[in-house]
Formats: sequence, C-alpha cells, structure tokens
Amino acid sequence: MSLNLDVPSPLQYFASLVQSDEHFPLLEAAISLAQDEYPDLDVQQVLGDVDQLLARLKRRLAADASPLQRLRALNQFFFRDLNFGGNINDYYDPDNSYLNAVLRTRRGIPISLAVLWLELAAGVGLNARGVAFPGHFMVKVNLPKGQVVIDPFSGHSLSREELSERLEPFRQRSGLVDEFEVPVGLYLQSVPARDIIGRMLRNLKEIHKTQQDWVRLIAVQDRLIVLLPQAWSEYRDRGMALAEQGEAGRAVPDLETYLNHAEDALDLDGVADRLARLRRQKS
Repeated sequence: MSLNLDVPSPLQYFASLVQSDEHFPLLEAAISLAQDEYPDLDVQQVLGDVDQLLARLKRRLAADASPLQRLRALNQFFFRDLNFGGNINDYYDPDNSYLNAVLRTRRGIPISLAVLWLELAAGVGLNARGVAFPGHFMVKVNLPKGQVVIDPFSGHSLSREELSERLEPFRQRSGLVDEFEVPVGLYLQSVPARDIIGRMLRNLKEIHKTQQDWVRLIAVQDRLIVLLPQAWSEYRDRGMALAEQGEAGRAVPDLETYLNHAEDALDLDGVADRLARLRRQKS
C-alpha cells in the first residue's frame, strides 16, 4: 500500500511556524525565509548546525558561571573566535538575511546576526532580547547589576551616551527634539519574535523592490501577508508587484483588499486609479 504524503510548500511550512505567538520558533522561522532562494534547503540541518555551535559554547562554561561570565564567553565565542560580524562590503546582498548563508560566510546584517546570537544566549541561560532600535537592530541582556546593549553588527556594547548619539539623526528627521524628545530607554523595548521576522522580510522587500525583482518581491510579500494578515499595506504592495509582473488577475483582489480596509490612507485615489486600469486589462 502506497502512502500519499503531501510535502508542504515553503509558504505552507512558514505559515505553520508563525500561526501562534505563544509558541513562535524564531530561529526556525528565520531560517525558513531562505527556502524561496534555496529550494533544497534543509531547515533541520541548519538548526542542527546552530545546536552544534551552542554545544561548543557550553563546553567553555563552568556550571556555576555567572550571567556576566556567560555573556563574556558568548561574545568571545561569537564575535571573536567564530568571527561573526557585519557584511560591510556588500550590505544589501540578500544572503545577509538568509541564516544558512550567514552561518557559512559569518557575515550578515544586524538583525540576522542578532537572531543567531539570541539563540545562543538563550541556550546558555541569558535573559536576552531583540531591540528594534531605529535603523539598526540591537540586542540587550538583563544582568543582576544592570542592562547591557550590544550592536550585533560589531559586537560592541554601547553606553547610553553612544545610543543617544546614534539616535540623533532619527530624532532630527522625526522632529523628536527639545520638548518632543523621547528618552533613550523607550527605544530599547523588547520586540516580539513576529516583529523580528517582519523586519527581516521587509529588509528583503526593500532590496527586491529597488532591483525591480518582482518575482522575488512577490514571494516576500506572500510571507508578509501570512505573518501579518492585517497589515493592509502589504496587500497593496503585493498587488502592485503582481501588476508590474503582468498578473492583473491576481493583483486586483489585493488592491481591493487594501482599499476596503485602509480607510484613512493618503494614497487611496492613486491605488483606486491603478485598480480601475487593471480591471480594464482583465475585461
């Protein structure tokens, strides 16, 4: 008797991972993003590679190591011994967002490096979280004597003064100065796993959009809509990409969804005009 086992598509597999906030496997979901680019990728193998790194790190730690000792050992192992760091030579290479490639090259962008670092930190019992710092993802660790904020791109811990300095361009652009200035601590809030995956996908989105790579952009938009089903602007952006790809029939429902939900958006007239043209193309 033959067994009919349906293998889920990469998008179906991703959907199964991100359906619950309570049990959200950040590392596995992040690794799975590469399946659009690497169809033969074995996600479980990559998870096993990270487990091997964690086992190596644990062998360096005494059973009674303090949190500070664990943090120092982790940073020595990750940033110096393994030489993980930012890809300063090709920052916008999509491979910087694919964890299988980051593990191979030891180069990435802040958020992909952070996901790997956070997995190892959790594995050695550190209370570590991701931080959606404006323009540059960070990680933070709560220790008995205070909080440490680390730039995963360089491995450097940052003082409050350095963080404030990095915020200055964002504050100036946003008009958050003088009486509107927001304390640095408010920019250091922990970010949920779902938001981390969303930020990784939007990084890829910007790369593919800039390159007008509609096929890859649509694949990213598919994942964003699965991840954030009420992020109506993602339906608009998928619809626009589908239209550029010449797929008017698939673009129309996405733009209709956007117009039905994004009531106060400033671009409603422009989207409605594009929708009308697409409907004429279909007919």
